[in-house]
Amino acid sequence: MENKENKQHKNEGQPKGKGPKMPKKTEMKRDFIKNIILIFVFLGILVVSYPYLTSTSDKKTDVNLSELARDIKEAKVTSLTVEGDTVTAKYADSTEKTSKKEVESSLSQTMFNYGVTGDELSKVNIDVKSDTGFIFWFANLAPIILPILFILLFVWYLSRSMRGAGAQAFSFGQSRARLTSPEDGKQKVTFKDVAGAKEAKEELSEIVDFLKNPKKFLDIGARIPKGILLMGQPGTGKTLLARAVAGEAGVSFFSVSGAEFVEMFVGVGASRVRDLFKMAKATAPAIIFIDEIDAVGRVRGVGTGGGNDEREQTLNQILVEMDGFEPNEKVIVMAATNRADVLDPALLRPGRFDRRVTIDLPDRKDREEILRVHSREKPFAEDVNLPLIAERTPGFSGADLQSLMNEGAILAARENRTKVAQYDLIRSIEKVMMGPERKSHLLSKKEKELTAYHEAGHALVASVLPYADPVHKISIISRGRAAGYTMKLPLEDKKMQSRNEFLDDIAMSLGGYVVEKMIYGDVTTGPSNDLQVSTALARDMVTKYGMSDKLGPIALEGAGGRVLFGRGVEDNGYSERVSAEIDSEVSLIIHNALKKAEDIVIKYRNVLEAITRRLIEVEVIEQAEYESIIVAHGIPLKKKETIEEGKAEIVA
Repeated sequence: MENKENKQHKNEGQPKGKGPKMPKKTEMKRDFIKNIILIFVFLGILVVSYPYLTSTSDKKTDVNLSELARDIKEAKVTSLTVEGDTVTAKYADSTEKTSKKEVESSLSQTMFNYGVTGDELSKVNIDVKSDTGFIFWFANLAPIILPILFILLFVWYLSRSMRGAGAQAFSFGQSRARLTSPEDGKQKVTFKDVAGAKEAKEELSEIVDFLKNPKKFLDIGARIPKGILLMGQPGTGKTLLARAVAGEAGVSFFSVSGAEFVEMFVGVGASRVRDLFKMAKATAPAIIFIDEIDAVGRVRGVGTGGGNDEREQTLNQILVEMDGFEPNEKVIVMAATNRADVLDPALLRPGRFDRRVTIDLPDRKDREEILRVHSREKPFAEDVNLPLIAERTPGFSGADLQSLMNEGAILAARENRTKVAQYDLIRSIEKVMMGPERKSHLLSKKEKELTAYHEAGHALVASVLPYADPVHKISIISRGRAAGYTMKLPLEDKKMQSRNEFLDDIAMSLGGYVVEKMIYGDVTTGPSNDLQVSTALARDMVTKYGMSDKLGPIALEGAGGRVLFGRGVEDNGYSERVSAEIDSEVSLIIHNALKKAEDIVIKYRNVLEAITRRLIEVEVIEQAEYESIIVAHGIPLKKKETIEEGKAEIVA
């Protein structure tokens, strides 16, 4: 039973199953030896097979000249074919025999020496063939020419490999940026292809206007920002917006990842930065887009790379190119990151990345627009309701919505249907949030009953507490890593949460733990994730949000601490006594929430049993059926109030 908030991280570094990369010299030596062996093996095969290749396929009976002369005298031979020193005789019984003669003497002289008269020889048809054809010359010259050709080919291959290695050495410091030409219609993206992000598009429209009409700004003495930093959570469309700016302005677009600058050799990254800006200036006006710039733009001077830190030298070169000695008027640098807090201050000062554009998660209306963009090429059934899908996906990013639409189409195609139905999109929401159904993961009767009680406890506590979000679905079908889950969605999107909402969320998360302990007198490993989430939320309330009555409005922990070894390292900055008080406050919050959940379960035990029985029977309870159960037992439904934007949540 896992929380939906657990997400997989991207694999970094070396791919699985691959060992360390072999040094270049070792690879070249190994390839050279392998090529030499292959050449000699091929030459050996050619020498052995040459006699078989040049030999005639049809076998003829050999006869000496004296016997051939006797047969001519006896009129047994009908024709003779002379080809060099070979004489082929065709007999009256259609058999063929071959014989050899001296090359210097003619056939008539040879036969005369064996007693064949001219009259006897004239009765035989004689055909003399000249050995001057291509096959003759090839058969005679091939043993000499073929080895020479193979040697020349081998020398050419070695020289080509050495030239390639030399060229690679000289091009090691060249930029690896990918260029998208403004004439490339297939890869062109405009603001019409980007739904939502209205404020971000307004900010970036000035950049488009400058690239199209720079004179308007220069005449009035205005200087366009040299760098635009796109900040936002993963999947919010930072890269897509950068491509849309280039598409709207019709300029060259150089895209590169921050990690592509860093190499193990000092100076390579700085060289690639110089080469990148040189290419961009040659095609100006142009846009340079650096994705995940935090790979090279982290704070300098942390002492992790020594005096020759390649990453710091690369960052220094970026700083100089953006606002250094040479003016750079028509090249605009755009960068994207979701870790703006770790960037070097020199990178964010005016004159470099002096304009920062924040891209938030889309609200309900923006989500509907994004869904329509990703549904252009998908045939929909008549029951598809995109506004409802947008309403049920708060907290989804643009990438999540794209995955949702794709999963819906895959589900329809898997069932051999030609149109995507609303049911497919509803199922794809849960698949994106929790993972695919684990149909092979069958629970025993006892485990199924325990899971049903657990999820019913979550749902019951959420329905009774006033600040908890309403329940939309309960399921005891395994999905992803969870044996069951309870989906609750806010009545409206919200971006801020109050202290009371946090406290009710913690109590709701502990509902499953309370029910297991109350019903069975024991607890299982099922609530482990619930306990982790609840404890982390309670600690954040005390140390980050200042929601502790005892410690007061003090932020004792930051959002990431110091940067060390590529990640945030917490630097508490408070004494052990304060640390003990934090632990005490966290424990108090957890125990108060636990007591609140216990009181609800005891008071509404009959509702818990009704939900559990129905859940065991049907395995999935949708919102309408669930609300009918709790209303029948006297629990009122939640109504819309003045609530800010929020996020969908699944508690397992």
